[in-house]
Amino acid sequence: MPMTMTADEPTTASAIVAGVKTGHHVLRIDGYSRTKNVVPNGQFITSRSFRAAGHSWHVFYYPNGFDDESIEYISLYLLLEDAATATTATTTTVQFTVTLLDKDGRQVPSQKANSGVFTYSSEIQKYGFTQFISRDELEQSEHLDGDRFALRFDITVLGKFRAEEIAGPVGAPYVAVPPSDMRRHFGDLLASGDGADVEFRVRGAGGEEETVAAHRVVLAARSPVFKAELLAGVPAKDGGGAVIQIDDMDAEVFRSLLHYMYTDSLLPEKGTTREEATMAQNMIVAADRYSMETLKLMCEDRLRKHIGASSVATMLTFADRHHCHGLRAACTEFLSSPTNLKAATATDGFGQLSCPTVLKELMAKALF
Repeated sequence: MPMTMTADEPTTASAIVAGVKTGHHVLRIDGYSRTKNVVPNGQFITSRSFRAAGHSWHVFYYPNGFDDESIEYISLYLLLEDAATATTATTTTVQFTVTLLDKDGRQVPSQKANSGVFTYSSEIQKYGFTQFISRDELEQSEHLDGDRFALRFDITVLGKFRAEEIAGPVGAPYVAVPPSDMRRHFGDLLASGDGADVEFRVRGAGGEEETVAAHRVVLAARSPVFKAELLAGVPAKDGGGAVIQIDDMDAEVFRSLLHYMYTDSLLPEKGTTREEATMAQNMIVAADRYSMETLKLMCEDRLRKHIGASSVATMLTFADRHHCHGLRAACTEFLSSPTNLKAATATDGFGQLSCPTVLKELMAKALF
């Protein structure tokens, strides 16, 4: 009697999934010294309501500590509004982490565990960290910038567990897709000069001329000004490539401009603070010249961290001249602090400030 063959049943799989919602919120404290001097130990300032991870929250900021044991510290608590208004006995499990941000908006690694998992309910509506950071530590750090600092709250709300079937073949290898390396390839192309078909002769204010090679198709794709110039027909050098004269721009600035055009990124800053600020300003001038708005905004952001009492007047004049709205707003905000304004007005540069609209704004803030 012949044997009947049956096909193997397909392998199936399932998973137990923990549902989560995540979100984050950045809170900036302006006028830190005033909050410290006015708000006593055990009292707090409340942030505005904000949404994150599917819920509404408030931050309670205690500049002089939550209690007598934390009087030398800043305390931070996170209130879940849903728990405060709940009419039934429900609980919400929340994991949140609070970190300090540096002047560039990056999270500062902390030796202390300002993170935890908490169960909110109608009885317990807020949790936090009584000794988030000592005031001495904050005041001695570079993260207190212009009498302000910023905090980031990363919030994860843990939902119910659920069972799911896993679709597709079980045991199939995962495909690890590496991050894009296009920037590196284009950067290598610029550095090597392979296939370059346009030559720039760059002469700065000092009169010295340098030659820089590039690829017309890349430049035409990145800048409408280069596109018009390169496609309109320019004199050819030996070998058929285009030759373009660039005056009134240092070769270092032009090479930095090309680096951005090929890699969509800025070169790392180097030199003194003054040299870094000067380079960023020169790059903004170059960005205006070649209609590259994103580059201009990136350089404005770099200049923002160089704002200080001795430089703010120069920065404001530059911002007005080149229509740098973000930089201008950052300068105005810096001067809104009475301490910063007093220090800035004592400098020689402030006496030469010629931005009437800015002066009117500052006078209005001082009066009201």
